[in-house]
Amino acid sequence: MFLISFDIEEFDMAFEYGKSITFEEQISISVEGSHQILDLLKKHQITATFFSTVVFATHAPEIIERIKREGHELASHSYYHSKFATEDLALAKQKLEELSGLPITGFRMPRMMPVDEQEIAKAGYLYNSSINPTYLPGRYNNLSVSRTYFEKEGVLQLPASVSPMFRVPLFWLSFHNFPLGLYKYLLQRAYQKDGYVNIYFHPWEFTPLNNKQKFGFPGYVSKNSGGQMIARMDKLLAWVNQKGYKSSTIADFVKKIKPLS
Repeated sequence: MFLISFDIEEFDMAFEYGKSITFEEQISISVEGSHQILDLLKKHQITATFFSTVVFATHAPEIIERIKREGHELASHSYYHSKFATEDLALAKQKLEELSGLPITGFRMPRMMPVDEQEIAKAGYLYNSSINPTYLPGRYNNLSVSRTYFEKEGVLQLPASVSPMFRVPLFWLSFHNFPLGLYKYLLQRAYQKDGYVNIYFHPWEFTPLNNKQKFGFPGYVSKNSGGQMIARMDKLLAWVNQKGYKSSTIADFVKKIKPLS
């Protein structure tokens, strides 16, 4: 099963690099990128999951409506992207359900940061996709965590996919920096080994990010953004269909998993 998801949020990443952009531009960049993503998914008839903050959903009702109308899943990316409180877990679920009219069963913590699984369960989520089971200096050290799904505190944990050998992450940064052929090879190896892949991206990647004065991003973040990202994603989704990989929302994938140990 091919699981692709997008973290739709107020675009605040420039703050990490000492830059600032207005809130209006944070939203507009993510709205534009979300439309481009939805257009590509529609073109290739791929079903996806969108993890949204409440802030973004509130300010981008047209995106939430498209997600709903075009048969994708809406899941929770907490209330805010740059700050978090435990009570945000249940509140975000409630608000997203009110805004969309859709059931919200999944959660992903902003920036894939750790989150209390007991609190995830208390808030009523069925699955959590907040783990990158790899090692990235200064960000993640999850080499002891299972590469594939497992249960914890009654919640299904669905880590982002990494390669079977050496746990090379298959997330958005790899997609930007690896030759496309190498990325597809690693994706295929993970699919063959695990029977599914779980990869994720963001709408702001579909905006040109090379203006270092404005965004402050190093080359490995801004590489292959904007139009190049659109073209690469177009090729990836076409390849997924050529390989016969069936797409699914994460919620539907979770429903098909047999009782957990």
